[in-house]
Amino acid sequence: MIATALTFAVTVVCIAMALNLYRLIAGPLAVDRLLALDTLVVNSIALIVLFGMVYATTVYFEAALLFATVAFVGTIAFCKYLLRGNVIE
Repeated sequence: MIATALTFAVTVVCIAMALNLYRLIAGPLAVDRLLALDTLVVNSIALIVLFGMVYATTVYFEAALLFATVAFVGTIAFCKYLLRGNVIE
């Protein structure tokens, strides 16, 4: 039962990532692309956690935590760049 639920969850997350990739490519504004990229990162973190559940190891959870931290800092820096034109003042 759990294997079926995990397979379904991985499939749905992969579909969501494909739709995010489409919005990332076809987004008319830079803000739309930024939101699509941020959502794509969230979906990839979910996929990493799901793989951790499938393989029953904690290494994937630690990798997801590190990836989330780096992605958060990157999103903040890119937002600051879009608003002000520079990252470091």
